Amino acid sequence: MTATKIKTATFKHIEAELYAYPDTKKEIARLREEILHGKANDDENIGGGRSNIPGRPTERVATRLVMSKRLRNLEEVAEAIDRVYERLPEGHQKLVKLRYWGKYRRPTWDDIAGKLFISKRQAMRWRDEIVHLIADQLGWR
Repeated sequence: MTATKIKTATFKHIEAELYAYPDTKKEIARLREEILHGKANDDENIGGGRSNIPGRPTERVATRLVMSKRLRNLEEVAEAIDRVYERLPEGHQKLVKLRYWGKYRRPTWDDIAGKLFISKRQAMRWRDEIVHLIADQLGWR
């Protein structure tokens, strides 16, 4: 585990991002689709003059993809979770799937510990480690 301590609010925010991860992936796909195939001409230049957006469609789409702050933020969080998840041992990955990505109810720590054949305290240590690794990836404290 990392030596840096993260704020309680950051810890809770990262946990919220883990819970929302499947929806975040869907939102990223939706935003990309909207940017790529959305409105053909969304000229915001109401007052006249020339637009600063390139006139060619390919460049216009590329510019919108790069300039979409919401898309960039969602991708940054999703990529950090992906990178950390891929490097986790199998048991830690199962914990993430059980606790954060289950389709129905959220299991208790006792339920998770029982399914992974570890103690409740060990399951919570793994959770702390996972959240800290994601915080490190994002540069959050």
